[in-house]
Amino acid sequence: MNPRSNEYDVSVMAPPSSSRNSNKYDVFLSFRGEDTRDNFTSHLYSALWHNNIETFIDNDLKRGDEISQSLLDTIEASAISIIIFSERYASSGWCLDELSKIFECKHDYGQIVIPVFCRVDPSHVRRQTGTFGDYFSKLGERYPEKMQRWGNTLTEAANLSGFDSHVISI
Repeated sequence: MNPRSNEYDVSVMAPPSSSRNSNKYDVFLSFRGEDTRDNFTSHLYSALWHNNIETFIDNDLKRGDEISQSLLDTIEASAISIIIFSERYASSGWCLDELSKIFECKHDYGQIVIPVFCRVDPSHVRRQTGTFGDYFSKLGERYPEKMQRWGNTLTEAANLSGFDSHVISI
């Protein structure tokens, strides 16, 4: 607080120039569209929107193997990422690249990550087993060079369920 006025001196609170840009979104939603877009994810997005929480949801249905730089930038410009794990989440390289970027932002910038397990057991995500693991293994045939990084990130995400009271299983 500036002793000569009732105003706060924000210059000492400004982040260093090496940190990420200021948040454009409060929440980034990561989800497998065909599993949850028209049910859980749309309801969550609506609830966030009605509470004036600026939320990014990717409704652009373009198909492709590579995640766009603009989407990676959007993840980085979000304060919180909510990952909606579903049975087929691990069948998408796109989703797993989003997940990797989310955890990069968690480590580098302290982004809050909230996993939601939608009709999938967190232990199946953690160990890439069950039907979730079957989809993950099949994806590995196309992207063998990414499997270890993706697997480690899935394990880390599912481990949040043991320590973070924000985790949701439905």
